[in-house]
Amino acid sequence: MSNVFAELEWRGFVQQATPDVEAHLGGGRRTVYCGFDPTAPSLQLGNLMPIMLLRHLQLGGHRPIVLMGGGTGLIGDPSGKKNERPLLSKEQIRENLQHQRDQMSRLLDFDSKETRPLVLDNADWLEAQTLVPFLRDIGKHFTVNLMLQKESVQARLDAGISYTEFSYMLLQAYDFLHLFRKERCTMQVGGSDQWGNITAGVDLIRRVEGGEAHGLVAPLVTTASGAKFGKTEAGAVWLDPALTSPYQLYQFWVNTDDRDAERYLKLFTLLSQDDIQALMQSHAKNPGSRAPQKRLATLVTELVHGRPACDTAVAATAILFDEFSPRDVAPGTFDVLAQEIPTASVDASTGLLLVDAVVRAGLAASKGEAKRAIEQGGIYVNQERVKDVAHKLVAADWIAGRNVLLRKGKKDYALLRVLNEKAS
Repeated sequence: MSNVFAELEWRGFVQQATPDVEAHLGGGRRTVYCGFDPTAPSLQLGNLMPIMLLRHLQLGGHRPIVLMGGGTGLIGDPSGKKNERPLLSKEQIRENLQHQRDQMSRLLDFDSKETRPLVLDNADWLEAQTLVPFLRDIGKHFTVNLMLQKESVQARLDAGISYTEFSYMLLQAYDFLHLFRKERCTMQVGGSDQWGNITAGVDLIRRVEGGEAHGLVAPLVTTASGAKFGKTEAGAVWLDPALTSPYQLYQFWVNTDDRDAERYLKLFTLLSQDDIQALMQSHAKNPGSRAPQKRLATLVTELVHGRPACDTAVAATAILFDEFSPRDVAPGTFDVLAQEIPTASVDASTGLLLVDAVVRAGLAASKGEAKRAIEQGGIYVNQERVKDVAHKLVAADWIAGRNVLLRKGKKDYALLRVLNEKAS
C-alpha cells in the first residue's frame, strides 16, 4: 500500500488523528467512511474538502463509504452551530439526500472494482431502532460528564442545547459501530468540528466489540484573510448548478487570493507535488498570469460539473475578462452569458439601430447618451469597436443566429438575444 498518510499530511488534510493511524492505513486495504448532512438541498463547497480526503484515500487503495445522514439529519448535528437548527420534514430530508447522492457520483471513482465507494443512508438502521434497547445497549457506554466535555456540546452550553441535539453524538457513534460490524469499516474522517463525535465512535467500538478503530479530521478551511471558506457576498457556494452556476464556481476559484492558491491546489485537486511546484514557480515569475488560480478553477469546475460545462465557463470568462471574440466560442456559451450579464430580448427583423440596441440593453439611459458613447469610440459590437451612429445590426452581427454581445467601455457588457431562432 502507498503511504497515503504522508500524502494527506503534505496536502494539509491532517489536523488530528488517533494514535497509530498511519500504521493502520499502511497495513492493508481499509474501509473508511465520512458522513454528510442532508439538511441542505445541495452539497456546498465546504463539503468538497472531506470528499477530496476520501478521494485521496481511495487513490491510496482504500474503500470509501459515503454515509448520507437520512436518519441523523432528522435530529440535527450541533457541531459548528451557534443555535439549534429547525427540524426538516422526512420528505425534505429524502429529497435533499437524493440531490446530494447524485452530486457525489461525479466526485469519487465509482468505476474502480476493488475500491468502489459504497453510498449508504443511516436511516436504514437508525429508524429501525427502538428507544429502550438503544439506551440499554448504546447509551450505557456514554457518561454525561464525557459528553459535556466534547467541543460540539461545550460551544452550545451558553445558548442552550436540546436533548435531541445532545443525543446526536450517540447516533453518530452508533453509525460507526454499525459500519464496523456490517462493512468492516475501521476509520472515520471529517472536518475538525467532528473530532468529538468521531472519537466517541472509536471508544464505542472498543467498548462493545473490543475492536480497533481510528479517526482523522481535517482543519476547517479559511481564507488567508480569515474569512470563512466557500462563502461570497451572495452567500454559500453550492455544487448544484441551479444554485451556483458553473461560471460562478469557476469565478470563485479564479479569484483565489495568491496566498491561498498553493494550499487550495493541494486540498482540492489531484495534481502531484511536482505539478503544483511547477505552477507556483511559474506564478512567481509572472504573477499577473494567475496560472495557479486558472488551473485550480478549471480542475475543480470540471470535477464538479464535467468538461463541457467547464469549457463554457472558461469561454465566458475569456470573453468578459480577456476581450476574447465571442465568434470563436460554442453557441452554448451565450446561455452562460445570459445568466451572468444583463440580457435583453429583441426582434431582429426590425433592423435594429445600434443606438437603439445600446439603450435597449441598458448600456445608455437615452439615445443621446448612446450616440455620444458610439461617437467617442466607447461601444463595441462582438468585441469590435463601432463608431458609426447610423450602424444597423444586420444578420452578420447575430452570432449563431440570435446573439449580439455589446460592450461599453472596458467592463460594461450586455447581451441581446432575438426572440426567434433566425435573424434577418
